[in-house]
Amino acid sequence: MGNPKRLLLLGGTTEASELAGRLASDPRFDVVLSLAGRTASPKLPPVAYRIGGFGGVDGLADWLVRESMDCVVDATHPFAARMSANAAAATWRLGVPLLTVIRPPWTAVDGDRWQIVPDIAGAVSALGPTPRRVWLTIGGNELAAFRAAPWHRYLVRAVDRPPADAIPPGAEILLARGPFDLAAERQLIATHRVEVLVTKNSGGSATAAKLAAAREAGLPVVMVARPEKASGETVADVSAALAWLDHFLIGRQ
Repeated sequence: MGNPKRLLLLGGTTEASELAGRLASDPRFDVVLSLAGRTASPKLPPVAYRIGGFGGVDGLADWLVRESMDCVVDATHPFAARMSANAAAATWRLGVPLLTVIRPPWTAVDGDRWQIVPDIAGAVSALGPTPRRVWLTIGGNELAAFRAAPWHRYLVRAVDRPPADAIPPGAEILLARGPFDLAAERQLIATHRVEVLVTKNSGGSATAAKLAAAREAGLPVVMVARPEKASGETVADVSAALAWLDHFLIGRQ
């Protein structure tokens, strides 16, 4: 067997963590996992890793050349559109193969009361002028937009405490990391007397229980649609990514 193939894994998702774990014991690959650094205490992988940005397309392209990377797997969050665009541009420039792992979005089922909006500004507007008890599960980066509607009572669930200047007035902060089960989500809705849920269409199972709990309670859900992500070839899960990597190896023997 020749030298292992150098692989940059753009992470921050459960899929990236699982893929890193599966590849850690595969001697055919030398993996570097890249984390954006938005989480204060990330779960560290069993492979080499780096934390922080690359400095745009040029910085990423320079890094790929300097580190002699053979391929890139983009397993970033479905809403990490800028990082995916940078990865697509840098790999295209260099002729480096790119695979994007993107989980399928959630879809509404009978009983759901979804209002789909294009972005966070649309979510703020969708809450309307009447004060409501709002459960926000959008992460901390775009939380400040809801300061424009301070008449609502907000419950904010996040992995890390958001900056003070991003928190809507009077908001309650609940620090927690998924996965979350249905019983706990039912209890949260009841305890906090939630009237509407605001979330991003991230897909996946780790946080899907909140949608089932909202459906059971008859709550409306303001669902922020995904942005378009730039990508090379695309797969939906880790098994398909591993199959792609096997094919990648065969093609370069």
